[in-house]
Amino acid sequence: MAADGLLEKLDGLEARFQEISLLITDPAVIADMKRFVRLNREYRDLEPVVAARKEYIQLNDNIQQAKELFASEQDADMKQMAREELDSCTQQLEELQEQIKQMLIPKDPQDNKNVIMEIRGGTGGDEAAIFAGDLYRMYSKYCEQKGWKTAVSNCSEGTSGGFKEIVFTVTGENVYGTLKYESGVHRVQRVPATETQGRIHTSAATVAVLPEADAFEVEINEGEIKWDTFRSGGAGGQNVNKVESGVRLRYNWKNPNTGVVEEILIECTETRDQPKNKERALSRLRTMIYDREHQKYIDDIAAKRKTMVSTGDRSAKIRTYNYPQGRITDHRINYTIYNLPAFMDGDIQDCIDQLTVAENTERMKEAEL
Repeated sequence: MAADGLLEKLDGLEARFQEISLLITDPAVIADMKRFVRLNREYRDLEPVVAARKEYIQLNDNIQQAKELFASEQDADMKQMAREELDSCTQQLEELQEQIKQMLIPKDPQDNKNVIMEIRGGTGGDEAAIFAGDLYRMYSKYCEQKGWKTAVSNCSEGTSGGFKEIVFTVTGENVYGTLKYESGVHRVQRVPATETQGRIHTSAATVAVLPEADAFEVEINEGEIKWDTFRSGGAGGQNVNKVESGVRLRYNWKNPNTGVVEEILIECTETRDQPKNKERALSRLRTMIYDREHQKYIDDIAAKRKTMVSTGDRSAKIRTYNYPQGRITDHRINYTIYNLPAFMDGDIQDCIDQLTVAENTERMKEAEL
């Protein structure tokens, strides 16, 4: 993108920033919570862009002054100083231009959201459940490294360990923007703990990363929710088994994209406090509905891009974990490394970075940056 075109884009964003600055002080806007929150997010996103615009203009001014000084100055020392200033500012400007292009990549409005992650054992029976448990441990370790908080809302343990299904929330900064690339089928190749003859098996687990919906983003008629309570099983002491703290909700929801009515069933046994479990079950319901309503948007994005990074197809095999070779391969970007033990211990940032670069490359093409 030419320098004047970049500045033109920045000028337009500066004008939008000033407009939002006025809007978020308007009582009518403040009263509309949905609009107010959306504008505040846009305001925060634009702040670094506006600061970069100011620096961009200053560097261009410095370059122009250095050029004029170099052309008019007769003193050799002053001429050399002007040349050094020109070279320094030119290099800074080139670096800033690349930073600004990254800032101008169209953002997914959901990137800053917390997430609800669902991991389910797929093909492979007991070994798939064990692998689902391994994936949960991997993500837990990664979240711990990032300083994010995790909380399990529901799980069903496998007969030989791991989980048939585990659902947990992750809260922190830019959680969805980081973890969204993990949605899909994860395949493992290894000798299962349950295998007696040493044969390598291929099993799978599915991972779904759902952006957590705010209460005002989804319309739910709470009067139509059917609630049941039950005694939670598993660890937690006598109270868990004797008190009906677990909750189950059923809700009939009409998909606006297809017109089909489907029943959504959610269970929550996260705490011993029934009201808290109800609150968390409602949060999962909002998130599931939000996810379904936005699936067409996700599919449209995937259809526009050549990469599979943002595919809306959660049945796609995205990654293979080969234990005999100590290898991890991400099939979307042909990424292969041989540090499987560290990877399963939460060292997954490099893979996520590579996926982010591939995704941003496609976004830059779309935005003609």
